[in-house]
Amino acid sequence: MSQDGTSILFGLRGVKVRGVERGPAGHLQGDAHGDVHGWTGRVVHVLTDDPSEGACPTCGVVSASVRQRRTTRPRDLPYGEDALVVRWHKTQWSCRERACARKAFTDQVAELPAGARVTGRLRRHVAARVADGLAVSVAGGALLSWPISHAAWVSHAKELLAELAPVVVLGVDETRRGRPVWRQDPVTSRWVVSERFETNFVDLAGEQGLLGQTAGRTRQAVTAWLDERGQAWKDSVQVVAMDPCASYRAAVREALPQARIVADHFHLVRLANQAVTDVRRRMTWDSHSRRGRKTDPAWAARRRLLRGWERLSPAQFANMWNDLMDGDPSTAILTAWIAKKSSANCSRPPPRAVSGTTSRTGCTASTTGARSPGSPSSSAWRARSRHGGLRSWGSCRPASPTPAPRPPTAPSRPPRAPPTASETSAHPASLRSAGPVTLE
Repeated sequence: MSQDGTSILFGLRGVKVRGVERGPAGHLQGDAHGDVHGWTGRVVHVLTDDPSEGACPTCGVVSASVRQRRTTRPRDLPYGEDALVVRWHKTQWSCRERACARKAFTDQVAELPAGARVTGRLRRHVAARVADGLAVSVAGGALLSWPISHAAWVSHAKELLAELAPVVVLGVDETRRGRPVWRQDPVTSRWVVSERFETNFVDLAGEQGLLGQTAGRTRQAVTAWLDERGQAWKDSVQVVAMDPCASYRAAVREALPQARIVADHFHLVRLANQAVTDVRRRMTWDSHSRRGRKTDPAWAARRRLLRGWERLSPAQFANMWNDLMDGDPSTAILTAWIAKKSSANCSRPPPRAVSGTTSRTGCTASTTGARSPGSPSSSAWRARSRHGGLRSWGSCRPASPTPAPRPPTAPSRPPRAPPTASETSAHPASLRSAGPVTLE
């Protein structure tokens, strides 16, 4: 590296300063957008000063044949109040080695590799500002655009990431990001759309949080990410929590055969709500040969059917129950709703005050098929109806950490009794989408 004072002050490794001059801002790239401010800036002319100058990057043979000389304008860190623009005068060489496939190459240094338009120290500067807590757009400011600033931060973060610690409970889920972007494949030269989904891996039992991400939500993408962690890391995983996705399940069975696959509570409730909605729509079509209207009791109660039982006030519950009993003589919708609540209670985490007789999923730790103490049965609903539907609220409230309901108030009309087992057995088709339900 050159030892002259100007090159040392400039401090960009791999180049030396040939000269500095002033020029009007109209001929300079004063900021990231090239705005003209009417004041003068500084132009720094640099030359390549690297031991590998003239060496072919493919074969390594040093060439003495100059093909042409070029001048590039790499963006660099600002210094002072005046605009600072870099002009790199570099040489394009011809490789005379017959066995080498490359015929021409241009000077490149570590701070400015081939094709780079931004110096390495500027990228590190922006990445450090993001690491300090600034937003990517703020950290880049007038220096770099958002995509380049984000790429600099990603490169900086990869260097700082440490090896992942063993994980006992692994969470897998997908995230959709942005709009589709078309890119040209460098091999086939065909235009392909970029992957819009990312698979996230989370430590659910430890303190590591987000472990990593991979593009796509296919079996190959998930398996490749898990294989990169190593066999010892994969052997430590005992439980994998994810949504009911066939590709994820196949990937976990292939990469983590010893792990137990569980479905998270959110997706179970979502599927149960969808089953209730399907039953409501089908019964409305079978009864009226049309879609639901606002005058139909089932359509008017569609939102309350999707809410948690413990989040309905006594008056709301009584109105919904009585309206559906009047509007749906088959009681299929209410039966599906009870089945939804039974399945949701089984997957709900237990309250902290409950003793160790309850598992983490909220179900009784028994293999006899007994229902959880917090799971409401049809007899509980009937007891609630016989006593005005309100005094036995706490006896059939699902065990959950949700806030306690409001104090009960007298409803406008007491709810009627729910269907019996003999009544619901006459409509097996109505329960096909809602799943099994235990009736006493």
